[in-house]
Amino acid sequence: MEMRKILVALLIALFCIVTISKADSLSPERVEGARTVSTETAKLLFDKEYLFLDVRSLNDYRMGHIPDAHHLSVRSDFDEQKLSMIVKKDQPVVMYCNGISCLGSSIAIEKAVEWGWTNIFYYREGIKDWNLKGYPVFAIEP
Repeated sequence: MEMRKILVALLIALFCIVTISKADSLSPERVEGARTVSTETAKLLFDKEYLFLDVRSLNDYRMGHIPDAHHLSVRSDFDEQKLSMIVKKDQPVVMYCNGISCLGSSIAIEKAVEWGWTNIFYYREGIKDWNLKGYPVFAIEP
């Protein structure tokens, strides 16, 4: 019986640790210097031909991205010079990654704001929600 109590206590502790670490890995709801937009608003911006920037890995981008979205991986090649080749500092841009469990777009936006970009839309829900809504996706064949 004592062993059973210990196992239950360990399972509860493990559950708490996993829950806390999951919550810590969620992207922030807002990023200073950017406007957070919903999937519906992102689609409206897409329809108005705003520039979209996918900051996920190249493999993720190739597997499916918002049509005409530019790619600049926050992990491997996101820097001020490369960003300036895609979008001017005052030009509207929608940045996204895999969704609320992905920190890529929030990290990219923080850097862009630090470098002087002023017209950023933070699409926190990202490609995952875009797909769920059935909006168009473009994939590059391997």
